[in-house]
Amino acid sequence: MTDWRPGATRSALEGRAQLMARTRAFFAARGVLEVETPAIGAAATSDPQIESFTVTGPDGQRQGYLHTSPEYAMKRLLAAGSGDIYQLCKVFRAGERSGQHNPEFSLLEWYRLGFSLAELMTETAALAGELLAADGSTLRPVEMLSYRDAFLSGLSIDPITADADSLSRCALEHGLAAESVATATRDELLDFLVATQVGPRLGRGSLCCLHHYPASQASLAQLDAADPATALRFELYAEGVELANGYVELGNATEQRRRFETDQRERIRRGLAPHGGDARLLAALENGLPACAGVAMGFDRVLMLSLGEKRIDAVLSMTAEQA
Repeated sequence: MTDWRPGATRSALEGRAQLMARTRAFFAARGVLEVETPAIGAAATSDPQIESFTVTGPDGQRQGYLHTSPEYAMKRLLAAGSGDIYQLCKVFRAGERSGQHNPEFSLLEWYRLGFSLAELMTETAALAGELLAADGSTLRPVEMLSYRDAFLSGLSIDPITADADSLSRCALEHGLAAESVATATRDELLDFLVATQVGPRLGRGSLCCLHHYPASQASLAQLDAADPATALRFELYAEGVELANGYVELGNATEQRRRFETDQRERIRRGLAPHGGDARLLAALENGLPACAGVAMGFDRVLMLSLGEKRIDAVLSMTAEQA
């Protein structure tokens, strides 16, 4: 066998170790507790955009699923009184492989009690700024840009109020195939436009917090009481690359159950295996989740940008193909 050699250089390995140390120092200075949760859980993600790996035992029977995020387990810790927590761990997503994706990757996730969306964005940008300046470069300026304003300035369309026909025409104009447009949902059209037109322009020489996503894309975030058509959700971009996704967390078990059911219907519509919601998470929410906000940050992507690399392969000791 000749393909035993790892893919990352010694310099990339050192860069990862340095960023991990900086991350831990950042949270230690803020009194945020590092925790660890199981990588195998009883429930798969319900998110139609993400696929879980199934874990089977020697008898071929399903034992559980590799986690795609530690979110559900960390929220159970929060409901049990953990206080502010963070975790830096490996997560697993089936079918995700590209220049910026590997099926196994490192995710940094943290939760802050009582944080507003503005406070969450500020802290996320502060951490990303420190990590990206690990080579001694100047801290990047930070831009706060609403999802609506990003579409209006880049595409001259309001993503919150535009009808389906307007979004379809916009997607066609920017390269989405007619057959795909014909079957796409409103959110699929918006996702296409963000992925191909809006996102790649963000964070050029800066950090950009794209905030207040449409309510239909709230995921596990609260809706904004001042503007219920939008969610208290943001994504952080640098050099056109999405680095983090954060929410003011939904704590209502009834609404979370409804969103799980909506996810399941969408998975069935797409021909995907249906996955019900995580019963233990719902029980934790019923017990009471403290008011909090949380972020998931793609650690490998941050490392990739900090080292000036174009592909995630350059910062992984071994890719899926090399493992």
